[in-house]
Amino acid sequence: MKLLIRLSSILTLIFVLNNFYLAQSIQPPTGVKAIGYENHIDVVWEFSTDPNIGGYKVYRFNGTNYELAKRTTKYESFFMDWVEQIGVERKYKVSALDYNDRESDLSAEVKATTHTMTDEEFLDMTQRATFRYFYDYGHPTSGLARERYGSGETCTIGGSGFGIMAIISGIERGFITRKQGVDRIFKIVNFLKNTADKFHGAFPHWINGTTGKAIPFSQYDDGGDLIETSFMIQGLLAARQYFNRNDTFEIIIRSFITDIWEAVEWKWYTQNTSYLYWHWSPNYNFRINMRIQGPNEGMIAYLLAIASPTFPISASSYYNGWTNTSYYKNGKSFYGYPLWVGWDYGGPLFFAHYSFLGFDPRNKKDKYCNYFENNKNHTLIHRAYAIANPKKFVDYNENTWGFTASDDPNGYSVHEPNNDNGTISPTAALSSMPYTPKESIEFLKNIYRKYGKKVFGDYGFKDAFNPTKNWFANSYLAIDQGPIMAMIENYRSQTLWKNFMANPEIQPMLNAIGFTADQTNIEDKNLPFEFELYQNYPNPFNPNTIIEFSLPVSSRIDLKVYDMLGREIITLASGKYNAGNYKVNFDASKLASGLYIYRLIANGENNSSFIKTMKMILTK
Repeated sequence: MKLLIRLSSILTLIFVLNNFYLAQSIQPPTGVKAIGYENHIDVVWEFSTDPNIGGYKVYRFNGTNYELAKRTTKYESFFMDWVEQIGVERKYKVSALDYNDRESDLSAEVKATTHTMTDEEFLDMTQRATFRYFYDYGHPTSGLARERYGSGETCTIGGSGFGIMAIISGIERGFITRKQGVDRIFKIVNFLKNTADKFHGAFPHWINGTTGKAIPFSQYDDGGDLIETSFMIQGLLAARQYFNRNDTFEIIIRSFITDIWEAVEWKWYTQNTSYLYWHWSPNYNFRINMRIQGPNEGMIAYLLAIASPTFPISASSYYNGWTNTSYYKNGKSFYGYPLWVGWDYGGPLFFAHYSFLGFDPRNKKDKYCNYFENNKNHTLIHRAYAIANPKKFVDYNENTWGFTASDDPNGYSVHEPNNDNGTISPTAALSSMPYTPKESIEFLKNIYRKYGKKVFGDYGFKDAFNPTKNWFANSYLAIDQGPIMAMIENYRSQTLWKNFMANPEIQPMLNAIGFTADQTNIEDKNLPFEFELYQNYPNPFNPNTIIEFSLPVSSRIDLKVYDMLGREIITLASGKYNAGNYKVNFDASKLASGLYIYRLIANGENNSSFIKTMKMILTK
């Protein structure tokens, strides 16, 4: 009996000491800080790789004491607190938990105040939240990007290529250290090289994040997907140049990326033709038989296939394959913007993003166009379409626009001006940041301020919203979040463009295709020869319309709107303007239906002058 009592006491002591040890070994999270924005506050801390950590608790000061605000998982090193009022200060502390719910001490107090934000702060806010999708929510085994929030084991190869660029951008922004970025990229490339299924070197569209096995995308699409592979290789090549230090892990990263890149059998995917084919299956061969032909998101596949040092295709395939369609060249103008290449109205805006996250389209052209300028006009056409709003959807305007493939009230659709159901996809405008920074930033500020947490959440801007149907998605998709992160970074630092283009295979490929330098932007090449005031569009309109004018020389101008009694309504533009073509939006939402006139008076250099009056009709 005494022996049993003694044994029981020993076991109890061991249990108590074990609990004491575990409790002492769980440390509070490090790097805790609070960041105030306009409508919310972020509490963030360093992502922990401690296997004993099971989650966190965030406490908020209520004026008297600290109360629990949220419990997060071990993979969520953040808490988003919506305040929805400027000038509010809040204080926080954070603790860590083990898997038995034992809690660490609280962190030091951190505090932040909501405030009116600058444009740079809006960009920081967007990138910080979007980055979390790829870092915090990255698959724990492989590091790959999950296809969408809630997709579990299903990871996306293309979205993971975008995610690699997001990790690089996160290092540049200081969201993680370079070592943390190296650790994550090593995990990804090690998995891709040594675990993931490959089909003649190409990856599948979807992949199991733990086993690396292909997950069929459709009945016959259970093998290699060359477009998804191209998006991955684009990200990997940017990483190969970025991680350039003489560090053991960075050396291995570069070596593994080279192995993956050089293993892709691009020529296999031509079927001995001038075309690349999208899919190959070990079970169904080329049964899908889908050529990759423009204009769409597939340009990067041809660029990489021609650049390949091991399995290249002929440079002639660029024109004989990629551009060899009756609808590649456009040549029309839409809302005053010329579109050299593309569908009418440009098609969905992801065409302007996916192939250009690493490939820098600036200052170069093929025989058709400068793709930076084409993508810029594609974006501006979408914005002008929203201003014109021919289908009268709710809230379309100069600061609420952008159409691309995304979720919508009916499921999922490829949205664009010719397939519009009232759904706005934030990735469309935000990923166009390098092309239209002013317009894209105004979009960002407008929807954050107007819709708040309906459109912005833990992982950035949500996938889509439809004001006409009062519908707001709760979803996040890797292929939509990735371009936001990458293209904002290309706008801010050009880091991804610089590193991808620095790969030694890229410039020889451009030379072989026949790309030439194009240092002059389109605005300079299209300076007008004479003064002109154009008919507004749309006309009739309600309530917004665009008024265009041209100045052949630097001029002092006044552009005003009058009613039919000659009373001045508004001055739309006034002051000194350089030579160029200009567009001004006129918002008549507070005016009554009727006939209005607008007049441009310009006094240019060399005593030149111009006066012209036009009529427009407001119908409500």
